Amino acid sequence: MNHNYFVYILTNYNKTVLYVGVTNDLRHRLYRHQQDAMGERRHFTGKYSVVYLIYWERFQWIQHAIEREKELKSWRRSKKEEWIKGFNPAWKFLNDEV
Repeated sequence: MNHNYFVYILTNYNKTVLYVGVTNDLRHRLYRHQQDAMGERRHFTGKYSVVYLIYWERFQWIQHAIEREKELKSWRRSKKEEWIKGFNPAWKFLNDEV
């Protein structure tokens, strides 16, 4: 059985805010973040227009994805930035590639 769970990092257009999340449907989750940013802005990502995907990892088991999300959230911004640069050196927005 193959499961897909994703840990992802989003940013805003100016790349000043980082958000780490976990989901089992990355495309749909990105859509929901974008809808919130264009609509009611009820959540953190909507309020700060944090809708641009710059990093993601896939996991087979939700427990591993949740552990990784917690690990990334505990990192200082500088460590997250270095990690992102290793995956996506130009911090290119990856939304259309998912």
